[in-house]
Amino acid sequence: MVSVVHSLPDSGIDEAVLTRLVEGLPEEGARRMVEAVAQARDLYGDGKVGTGETAFEHGLGAALILASLNLDLDSRLAGLLFAVPDFLEHAREKMSAQWGAPVADLVDGLYRLKNLRPLTQATSGVQAQPEILRKMLLALAADIRVVMVRLASRTQTLRWFTDHDTPERADMARESLQIYAPLANRLGLWQIKWEIEDLAFRFLEPATYKRIAKHLDEKRLEREAFIVTAVARLKDELARSGVTHAEVYGRPKHIYSIWNKMRKKDIEFAEVYDVRALRIVLDEVKDCYTALGIVHALWQPIHGEFDDYISHPKGNNYRSLHTAVLAEDGRALEVQIRTHEMHQHSEMGVAAHWRYKESGTSAKADSAYDDKIAWLRQLLSWRDEITDSADWVAQFKRAALDDTIYVMTPQGRVIDLPKGATPIDFAYRVHTDLGHRCRGAKVNGHLVPLNTPLQSGQQVDITVAKTGGPSRDWLSPGYLVSGRARQKVKAWFAAQQEAAMLAEGRSFVTKELQRDGAAQANHEDLANKLGFKHADDLFLAAARGEVGMRAIQIALRGTPETLEPTPEMLTRTAKSGGSGQILIVGMDKLMTQLGTCCKPVPPDAIAGFVTRGRGVSVHRIECANFRNMAARNPERVIDATWEQGGGKHESVYACDLHVEASDRQGLLRDISDALSKEKVNVTAVKTLSKAGIARMAFTVELGSSTQLQRILTVLGDVPGVAHAGRG
Repeated sequence: MVSVVHSLPDSGIDEAVLTRLVEGLPEEGARRMVEAVAQARDLYGDGKVGTGETAFEHGLGAALILASLNLDLDSRLAGLLFAVPDFLEHAREKMSAQWGAPVADLVDGLYRLKNLRPLTQATSGVQAQPEILRKMLLALAADIRVVMVRLASRTQTLRWFTDHDTPERADMARESLQIYAPLANRLGLWQIKWEIEDLAFRFLEPATYKRIAKHLDEKRLEREAFIVTAVARLKDELARSGVTHAEVYGRPKHIYSIWNKMRKKDIEFAEVYDVRALRIVLDEVKDCYTALGIVHALWQPIHGEFDDYISHPKGNNYRSLHTAVLAEDGRALEVQIRTHEMHQHSEMGVAAHWRYKESGTSAKADSAYDDKIAWLRQLLSWRDEITDSADWVAQFKRAALDDTIYVMTPQGRVIDLPKGATPIDFAYRVHTDLGHRCRGAKVNGHLVPLNTPLQSGQQVDITVAKTGGPSRDWLSPGYLVSGRARQKVKAWFAAQQEAAMLAEGRSFVTKELQRDGAAQANHEDLANKLGFKHADDLFLAAARGEVGMRAIQIALRGTPETLEPTPEMLTRTAKSGGSGQILIVGMDKLMTQLGTCCKPVPPDAIAGFVTRGRGVSVHRIECANFRNMAARNPERVIDATWEQGGGKHESVYACDLHVEASDRQGLLRDISDALSKEKVNVTAVKTLSKAGIARMAFTVELGSSTQLQRILTVLGDVPGVAHAGRG
């Protein structure tokens, strides 16, 4: 690639830097990269980014980091050209024309992530937010390379901060530890992770960083010499034991990881056993235990510092042998022993090692998300094996994390929701009361319907009413995706129904007390006498018909002097409420009610059923509900008939009509006109059209079955109506 660098006009950039920048690229790709460097330098000029670093210096540094990761040309170009939209109008179109749509898409993706910085500050102190932010960053990137470019950009920013102490350096360092280092760890970008951690730690804890660095520097040459000798000695002993295929190498320790161990175990630097560390990678499990025996024979084991994660794997299936020994100089040496398969799993398996590394986070995280992270990490490891870069890019795009969306409150808090969630889902996720009183929503400052699907990165602001509750429409498809939110809406309506039942039961009990001359009776005492803990329990039971007049009278008087009517007691004629509409063979002034299930109309054949506390309910003889009740309690069935000439009275009865017709435009209007001409009052309408057939249900008020028959005839004459009948 040096020839390519020499063949181009002088870009003003050191040739060694350009050579590193184009390393691993084909000749044409290297040529395009160098041309982009020259154009970026001219376009950016002395322009700076938010930290104060020049845009060109930052872009070049990020591109060099991406080159060190052996990423493709498009990724390196995106890292270099990250700030073009700030310096060029219609940047997306121009970049797409010159550098290709993939580069323009990557730069556009970087801009979608720019609003993450203030989020971290807004959510400081919220333990779960950094984890959600990491997932949000992944979810916002349709192409995972966007995340990798973002990580390179953050690493370059931290490098620049080593020579420039700005007011925001500490904030960005803290954010880097919380968000970007764990993210790099998850994606298998170890060198990025370690550098971000060490640089961020250096800015946040400069005194501690310098102290640990000094300890390491004082013994660096000695430590390196010891590792070389120990590796040679181990390889020789393993060969003597017949273990010929063994990789033995020193395992570097980083300042932040050393400090982390000192903090967690509350120990001093001298007590950190793995400052000097070896790793042995072998072919078979039996070789691991052979190697363990050799290590313990060469050096003295430290009591309590041996862990067999092969026989007893960790919860995340991490397997390895860990031991710490005392070398000849009396100082500690940590040794990890594992097979190649175990090593592969620990480095890029099913999201295993990052749980252990990231401050002991819970192993109960979503397994599907873990699998996707594992898939991404495998792709990272495959990139050196895939000869066709287009294939590698295609596989990255397949790994997009799109099962969850991440949206923000106006205060910057990140809310995770299932894909397709609406503003109502968002409101209930923030707080149940916010969901109940939700009346409108703004997304990124614009009013939207409440059933609008949200997308990651949007900011949602909910408009609420002072009082009120949810709408039943929200239970219709398209309004709620979250099962939790749907359950809260149902619970609200259930509570409202219970409140209505309480009021109904209280009214019933109060009326019975007044009828018995005990209006001042204590409701709590009455409830206790009837076996209820609280008066509300009594009211609910009364509303459900479980407590009737007889039970209340016995509780008040202690004797069953006045009982709820039974068939044997019904010996006189009673009329419903004195209205003369229904004649029951039974007791005078007996309370009656028409069954809502079958809605009887004179002169239907009817019968009565003695309820608990609600008098007699009147049903059509063929009513299925009545037949079921009569089969269970035949002793409660009584004869009933309409008052003679009942069809001539002015009172009306509710009746259900069902119409089936060929669906057409104006059908409902024509049926409504027909009912209106017959002076029929319609109280409810429900329609359903499927496969060209319209099925309609009407609740109307009629005076007699004679009128009913006339209405059915009229409806049958409406064009397209195939059947009209009673419900």
